[in-house]
Amino acid sequence: MKPLSGFMRSAALLLTSLALLSGCGGGDDTSSSTGTLSVAMTDAPACGYDNVFVTVKEVRVHQDADAEYTEDAEDPGWQVIPVVNEFNEPEPKRIDLLTLTNGAVLELGETVLPAGTYTQMRLVLASNADTLMANAVVPTGGSEVELTTPSGQQTGLKMNLNVTVEPDKVAKVVIDFDACKSVVKAGNSGQYLLKPVLSATTLINDMAQSIIGFIDTNHIDATTQVSAQSGGVVAKATPPDATGKFVLYPVNPGSYDLVITSTGKATAVMTGVPVTVEANTYVGSDTVRIGLADSLTGEATASVTLDDDAKNTGATVRVMQSLFGGPTVEVASMPVNALSGAFTFTLPLGSPQVTTYAAYFADTTAIVFAPDSVEPLDTAAGKYTLEASIEGLTPQIASINLLTTNPAAASFSFTTPAP
Repeated sequence: MKPLSGFMRSAALLLTSLALLSGCGGGDDTSSSTGTLSVAMTDAPACGYDNVFVTVKEVRVHQDADAEYTEDAEDPGWQVIPVVNEFNEPEPKRIDLLTLTNGAVLELGETVLPAGTYTQMRLVLASNADTLMANAVVPTGGSEVELTTPSGQQTGLKMNLNVTVEPDKVAKVVIDFDACKSVVKAGNSGQYLLKPVLSATTLINDMAQSIIGFIDTNHIDATTQVSAQSGGVVAKATPPDATGKFVLYPVNPGSYDLVITSTGKATAVMTGVPVTVEANTYVGSDTVRIGLADSLTGEATASVTLDDDAKNTGATVRVMQSLFGGPTVEVASMPVNALSGAFTFTLPLGSPQVTTYAAYFADTTAIVFAPDSVEPLDTAAGKYTLEASIEGLTPQIASINLLTTNPAAASFSFTTPAP
């Protein structure tokens, strides 16, 4: 297997493979059995970085979703999966998340653990205090700088699970570590903070659960991103490789909207793309590729404050677009600047291009998109909704129309609830 590196990636994934693990639910009668838990890392997309390094020490799982983490492992309920080197010896591993795109996988380690339902996972990072530049970023065109990590590097970055280890069965869980949303710039200080954004996906068949497609290489650049979305929520995302090929893997079974964005191009949306456990889903082929329409662009700028202070709000802003032919999709997202609370998005002014999935294989002559419009004046072109969110608080939204106001600005003001 060859990891695929790239320029300006926009996320990264962790793949946790739980052997002898299957489904979700019961398992109370299997407490005396054991299974094997192996851990690996794999892909997704980044914003303005050539490298995002994290050093992983170990992964821990527990059957109690509310269990507190203890470094000395006094709680016997914690099961530890150590990261190992090539000699199968425990050793923290420094990984460039952005080399793991388009489905590439990097094995970390494995362990034997009791059967049962596991509802919590912790990813433990090494500390920069113990290892120089253990966690770091390289801004595009810049030099490597330390990535300031939260206390989670000692207590573990927490994720919720619902996976049952059953005897003589195999299942896998994938943890999305979204680098694009997890690295926060701190003003013009040259400092970067880690704000981990993690989620989990169950992998039922490692030979399926993929969306594989091809984009015209004349229509891609370092900003091009492809995502599978459901209800405007990104399930998986990746940049295409240099040949225009993209692999979204793994994705939970279901029906998705395939969304392709790129600076200077209209957003392309393919609805009803199926993902199954039986086979991979192909969108076109090496000879039948997706083309992106040119578009002028506009800018959306804004700032976020918490209790009238723009510093360290921890806010994230998403850009949503509701197509008149349906659905609503996310076209961009980023954490706000940690010092100024500001953000800027460059967005297409042209109408989104839409089509419905069909079984596009090698014998298909073309994949045809059409502008999303009910009537000439009834179009989603240039119209967006900005959604600002801070953990624990109600999200705020603002609507903008870049065809009438360009650039458009919005401000979001959050207040901490009284105790």
